[in-house]
Amino acid sequence: MTAGDIIKDIKNRTIKPVYLLHGEEAYYIDLISDYIEDNLLSDAEKGFNQTIFYGKDTDMANVIGAAKRYPMMSDYQVILVKEAQDMKWAKDEGKDAEIALNYFEKPLPSTVLVLAFKYSNFDKRKKIYKAISKSGLVFQSDAVKDYKLAVWIDDFVKSKGYAIDQQATSLLAEYLGADLSKMAKEIEKLMLNVSKGQIINSDLVQRNIGISKDYNVFELQKALAVRNVFKCNQIINYFADNPKSNPLPLVFGNLYSYFSKILKYHYLPNKGNAAQELGVPPFFIRDYEVAAKNYPTQKVFEIISYLREYDLKSKGLESTGNTEQGDLLKEMIFKMVH
Repeated sequence: MTAGDIIKDIKNRTIKPVYLLHGEEAYYIDLISDYIEDNLLSDAEKGFNQTIFYGKDTDMANVIGAAKRYPMMSDYQVILVKEAQDMKWAKDEGKDAEIALNYFEKPLPSTVLVLAFKYSNFDKRKKIYKAISKSGLVFQSDAVKDYKLAVWIDDFVKSKGYAIDQQATSLLAEYLGADLSKMAKEIEKLMLNVSKGQIINSDLVQRNIGISKDYNVFELQKALAVRNVFKCNQIINYFADNPKSNPLPLVFGNLYSYFSKILKYHYLPNKGNAAQELGVPPFFIRDYEVAAKNYPTQKVFEIISYLREYDLKSKGLESTGNTEQGDLLKEMIFKMVH
C-alpha cells in the first residue's frame, strides 16, 4: 500500500485506529502524518481532540493514557507521536512495551493513533509490530534507490501539474541526491517561479536552485569524462571560492556515484542495456562511453580510492587538518586526470 493509497482511504473516511509509519525515508512518513494532522479533524474539533507528543519527551504510558480517552463532540480524536523512534518502548520489551501491546491488541475505534518512527525500520519480530499489523496499519517507507530517483522526480513534478525535461531531472538528481524531503522542497520552490504551461529545464533549475550554470558537479563530471583539465580547474577553483554552495560531501558523493557507474559500465556484458543497468537517461550513455574510454578499469579503481582517501582527509582523518578543503579538492582532481 502506497502513501497515496493511505491518504486516499483517509479522504474516503476509511480510517484505522493505529498507524505505524516507519522506515529510512522520512518524506512519506511526514506526508501521511501531516495529512492526518491537517485534515482528519476540523479546526473546531482539534482544540479538544488532537494531541501531539514527541518521542524524546514522552513515554508509551502517557501516549496510551491519551489514546484511551473518548472524543468530545467529534467522531475521532487524533494522537500524533512524532519522532516515535526516540521512545524507549521501541527499543526494548519493558513495561512500556507491555502497556502498548495490551492497547494495540484492542485499540479504541474512536482514536486515531499515529506513530511516526523515522530513519530506520521498526523491528518486525516484536509483538507490538504484529499486534499493530492486525489491528491497524503498518507502512514502511523505504529509501529511494539512486537509479529510481529520476523517475520519482518526474512523477512528483507531474503530480503537481508541471512538466520537466530529462536533463533538468538528471541535474536535480545529481545535485540534490536522494533526500526526498529536501528534493520536494526545492522543486516546490522552483515551481513558484514557473507557470504551469512552462516545461522545467536545466536553465530554470540552475537559476532558481542556486546551481551555477557553468560551475557545478554536473559540469565537473562532464569535464572529467573528457579529461578537460582546463575546465576541471575552472570548476574546482569556483568550488574553492564558494564552499557553501558546493560542500565537499556533496562533491565527493556525486563523483563517487559517477565513477562507480563508469566502473559498472566497464563490466556490462551487454552495453546495449547500459541506460537501464546504470539507471540513467539514455541520452547520457554517450558520456559514460567516452569516460570509459578515457578511464580504463584500473584507473577507475584508483579514482574511487582517491575519493575515499580525500573524503577522510576532508573530515580531519589521515591528515594534519591544516589543509584548506579547496586545496584538497584541487590535489585530488589533479591525481584523477593525470
